[in-house]
Amino acid sequence: MIMGIMSGSIPWYTMMVLHKEIRILKQVDDTMAVFHTHAVAGCLGGVLAGFFADPNLCRLFYGVQDSVHYTGLAYGILTGRPKAGFRQMGVQLLGIVFVILLNVSTTSIVCLVVKSLVPLRLKEDELEVGDDAVHGEVAYALWGDGEKLENANEAFSFQRNPEWPTVELKTSSNAPLESD
Repeated sequence: MIMGIMSGSIPWYTMMVLHKEIRILKQVDDTMAVFHTHAVAGCLGGVLAGFFADPNLCRLFYGVQDSVHYTGLAYGILTGRPKAGFRQMGVQLLGIVFVILLNVSTTSIVCLVVKSLVPLRLKEDELEVGDDAVHGEVAYALWGDGEKLENANEAFSFQRNPEWPTVELKTSSNAPLESD
């Protein structure tokens, strides 16, 4: 329960509060909050797993009889084996560092390959025009066919939009299908 509450609330807090207050986070273009939902939540999960690791469950996972080496910090302190708990926290932190290094290096390589083919960022004058002019759609459209809420005629309208392309379905004899 504690891990669930923390894993939901802490990434949300970093996304909704800290992202607006910390200068370096303000400079990162993270429209979809990938940093908070993946990096913060993933690191938090790793640390909390090392803290709350139950030696009996770890024994089942690792398939060993001796679970002394796989004790979380909380269980280590409660059972008088804090050294084993700190060892597990170290393993978890080492795993987090490995994943961060792997992600940074892999993402950098992918970005360099893509950058050699196309620009990674639009020019400033293109950015000012907006998604509607560049892509023919509105960013963050919540309603049908790229409309924003304030521009939508009817919420959840499923009627045919005359601007949408249509396709005529025909049978093998090229006769139009009958509709109800």
